[in-house]
Amino acid sequence: MNGGATLPAPKASREVLLSCDVRRHFFGYAETAHGPSGVCLCAGKDWQVLRILLHGINYWPELTGIGKYTGEMAEWLAGRGHQVRVVTAPPYYPAWRVRADYPAWKYQVEDGPIKVYRCPLYVPEHPSAISRLIHLLSFTASSLPVMLKQVLWRPDIAVAIEPAFFCVFATLLTARLSGSPGWLHIQDFEIDAAFDMGFLHEGGGIGKLAYQLERSVMRKFGRVSTISPRMVAQVEQKGVDRSKTLLFPNWVDIAQIHPLERTSSLRTSLGLTAGKVVLLYSGNMGMKQGLELLPVLAQWFAPDPRVHFIFCGDGALRPQLEQAVSGLPNVTMLPLQPASALNDLLNAADVHLLPQRADAADLVMPSKLTGMLASGRPVIATAAKGTQVATAIQGCGIAVEPGNVAAVIEAVSTLVGSSNLRREMGVNARIHAVEHLGKDRVLQRFEEQLRELTGRK
Repeated sequence: MNGGATLPAPKASREVLLSCDVRRHFFGYAETAHGPSGVCLCAGKDWQVLRILLHGINYWPELTGIGKYTGEMAEWLAGRGHQVRVVTAPPYYPAWRVRADYPAWKYQVEDGPIKVYRCPLYVPEHPSAISRLIHLLSFTASSLPVMLKQVLWRPDIAVAIEPAFFCVFATLLTARLSGSPGWLHIQDFEIDAAFDMGFLHEGGGIGKLAYQLERSVMRKFGRVSTISPRMVAQVEQKGVDRSKTLLFPNWVDIAQIHPLERTSSLRTSLGLTAGKVVLLYSGNMGMKQGLELLPVLAQWFAPDPRVHFIFCGDGALRPQLEQAVSGLPNVTMLPLQPASALNDLLNAADVHLLPQRADAADLVMPSKLTGMLASGRPVIATAAKGTQVATAIQGCGIAVEPGNVAAVIEAVSTLVGSSNLRREMGVNARIHAVEHLGKDRVLQRFEEQLRELTGRK
C-alpha cells in the first residue's frame, strides 16, 4: 500500500462535487464547501464520494487526545470531497466538565460541510470507577437513536472510535442495517485499562463478561485498526483475523508543528532566558499520566538555577498537581492552550516530559508524543524497554522504567547538561515525525483502506 500514490478516478460517481464558483453562481452559497480552516472542500474533486459516519464520545473542539484526532480526520476526509457525519458528545475533555457554550443534556445538530450530532452526556465532577461507567453508558444510550436514524442516510461505512467501547454496538448495528461495513479504530484498549487500573477485576463475573463481549464484537468489524504495532498485535491476540487488522497511527501536521527559527514568544513572555533549560509537560492531567513524578522532579531541581518546569493542561488531577508545586519558583502552571498557540508552546521547551503509569504504559500510545517529536525537541518518557513508547523515541530521547525516579532524575541531568545531545536528539525527533507521522501521508493510507473496504477503489 503506497500512501503517496495518486488515487485513480473511478468510472462512475455517486456525486460530482461542484467548485465553489459554480455553487455560488447556481445556489447562492459557497461557505458550506469550506472547512473550519477555510480550506476548499470541493474544488477539482470528481472522484466517487463516500458517505462516512463517525461515532465517538470525543470530537472537536476538544484540543487534546482523541477528540483532536477525530476532528482532524473528519475535516481531512471532508476536504477530500467525502460526505462526513459525526455522532458525538458535547466537548468536555480534559477538564471533565462540559464547555459552557454547549448544553450537556440537550441534543444539538451542527450543520456544515461536516454534519455533527451532539448527544446528551453525564460528566461526573469527580470521576470514579462507577461514575465513569455511568458517564460512558449515558452517551451510549443517548447516541443510539441518533445512530439508528443514520440508517436512512445509508452510510457507505460506519467507523467507531474506542473509547468508548460501549459505542461499538450501536456502530455495528447501524452498519449492518445500512448494508455497510463497520470499522473499529482503537485509540485506547478501554477494557484492558479498566483491569490494569483496578476498575475491573480478573476472575470476576463482570470482568469475564467484558472480555467475552470485547472479543466477540471486535471480530464482527470489517476492519480493526489501532495506533501502534504492539497494539495491532494485541488486537490479533483478542481473536481478530490478521487480514482485518491495520496500523493507523496518530499523526501530526508537520507544517503547523515545527521547530521555530526564533525564540518562542511564550518563553519570552515568561522571562525564560536562553540560559534556562525548560522542561515541559503539556496535555491531560489525569490518572493514566503518572503525574506524581512531576512535583518530585520540580523539588529535586529547585536548587539548580538553570532548570525551569512548565506544566500545562487540564484534567481531574490538576488541583493536586497545583498544590504539590505551590511555592516552587522553578515551576510555571499554565492552562490548556488553544490550537493556534500549540507550536509556540511546544517550542518553549528544551525537553519534553512524557510520564506514564507503569500499568498503562503499553496499553496506550500517548497522542501528545507526535507533537513533541515534530517540534524537534528530545523526549524523556517513563516507558519500559521494549514497549512501543520506548521504541518510538529511540534516538529521539531517553526512556526510563516507570517508577524509577532516580533514573528519571539522571535522564534530566544528562539532557540539562548537554546542549549538543539535546540538539542531536531533537533533529532525530523531527526527522522521525516528517518521515513517519505526517498528517497527509497517514490519512491518505486511511482513505485508501476505506475505499478498499467499501469496494470503491
